Amino acid sequence: MEKRINVGQLEPAAYKAILGLEGYLASSSLDKTHKELIKIRASQINGCAYCINMHTTDARKNGESEARIYLLNAWKEVDGLYSNEERAILALTEEMTLISQGGVSTSTYEQARSLFDEHYLAQLMVAIITINAWNRMAIATLMQPELG
Repeated sequence: MEKRINVGQLEPAAYKAILGLEGYLASSSLDKTHKELIKIRASQINGCAYCINMHTTDARKNGESEARIYLLNAWKEVDGLYSNEERAILALTEEMTLISQGGVSTSTYEQARSLFDEHYLAQLMVAIITINAWNRMAIATLMQPELG
């Protein structure tokens, strides 16, 4: 595999800025399950092996079931496995991650808005933005998952 730059080593202030977002999210009121579902689903869409591996491992440590992890990329097809709140979060995650394909629809936004207060919705959006930044960094620099 081709060796590419390490942004964290070359531009530690930039890396620290993204870590600052992670620090904010850690102190937010976001539910851990919600955070991990966002991180896994966005990473699946973006094809980030490094982040998929990291966040499925973290989700398992937080008690997430194998079935919910395995079926996450087909969440729309499974009844009863994900709550209405989780389904709204996953829809928002997909539309924000695939922003160039039409943005965030009014129906997706309104569904999330009906289930969460404005502060929680803002925190969800920051979580989605943050994992997309990490995905892009990991993919562009060919970061490899730690296996084994």
